[in-house]
Amino acid sequence: MLLRLFLSLCAMTVLATSAAAETDRPPVSQCQLVAEKLPSATFAAFKPEPLRPQFAALDEEVTIRFLGHSTFQIETPGGISIATDFNGWLRTAQLPDVVTMNKAHSSHHTLMPDPGIATVLHGWNDERPGEKAEHRIVVGDAYIRNVPTDIRSWGGAFEPNGNSIFIFEVAGLCIGHLGHLHHELTDAHFAEIGRLDVVMVPVDGGLTMGAQSMSNTIKRLRSALILPMHRRGPPIETFLAMFDPGFDWKIADTATVSVSVRSLPRKPLILVLSGV
Repeated sequence: MLLRLFLSLCAMTVLATSAAAETDRPPVSQCQLVAEKLPSATFAAFKPEPLRPQFAALDEEVTIRFLGHSTFQIETPGGISIATDFNGWLRTAQLPDVVTMNKAHSSHHTLMPDPGIATVLHGWNDERPGEKAEHRIVVGDAYIRNVPTDIRSWGGAFEPNGNSIFIFEVAGLCIGHLGHLHHELTDAHFAEIGRLDVVMVPVDGGLTMGAQSMSNTIKRLRSALILPMHRRGPPIETFLAMFDPGFDWKIADTATVSVSVRSLPRKPLILVLSGV
C-alpha cells in the first residue's frame, strides 16, 4: 500500500513538472510510468508522449456500480459518469457522459446510443476493420485509453483487434475493464496496460477465457481490487477457487463500491458485487 501511495505521488510530481513546460499537450498515462517493459520495471520511465497532470487528493473517491453483465457505471470526483460495455439497456436514470463498447456480442455494444451521450468509444476500428482502435482522451477529470486485443468470431477463428481493454485514469487510480477478453495477454499487452489498481474481469469460465487462463491474467496484473463480471454458468466459487491465500475475497451485499488511492486494499481483494 505504501508503495502504491509513493508511486502515485511520484507520478503526479512528474506530470506536474512536465505540464509546467507545456500545458497545451494532451496527456500520457500515469499508469505506465513504472511499467515501460515487463516483467522488469523501470521506475519513473515513460515514453516521450505528450502529458498533462492528473492532480488528485489521496482520499478522492471513485464510485463504481455494477449494472449487470459487463456494464459498470463509474462516477469520478469531478462528476463525470462513464459506462463500460454499454448496450443501451443496462443503465441508470442518469445518462452517462462517456460510454465504452466492445464488439463481441450485442450485449456489449449498441449501434444506436442515446444522442445525448457526449462521448462514445468503440473498442474496435469502424473505418479500418481489423486494425487497432486508438483512444487517448480526457473528459473532465478522467483520462481514458485503450489496449486492443483479438476476439473469436462466430466461426471460431480469431478476429484481430475486435476487443479493447479500456483503462480509466482518475483520482490517481488506474482502473481497467478487460471487456470480452478471449486470449491470454502477451508481455507487450501488459506493458501497454501498465499498473491497474482496480480491474473488472469476466468470470464466465469459457465464453471469454477458461477460469485458469483468466486467473493467470489476474495474478500477473496483481491489482489491489478485482471486480468479477460477465458470469455465465459456473458459480463464482469456481473462479475464487483458482486463487491462493495471497488473495482475499468477499461477497458484497451491495452493487456499489467507492475507492480511493488511500483506501485501496493492502492485499489483493476479489470483491463480488451484488448482481454478479
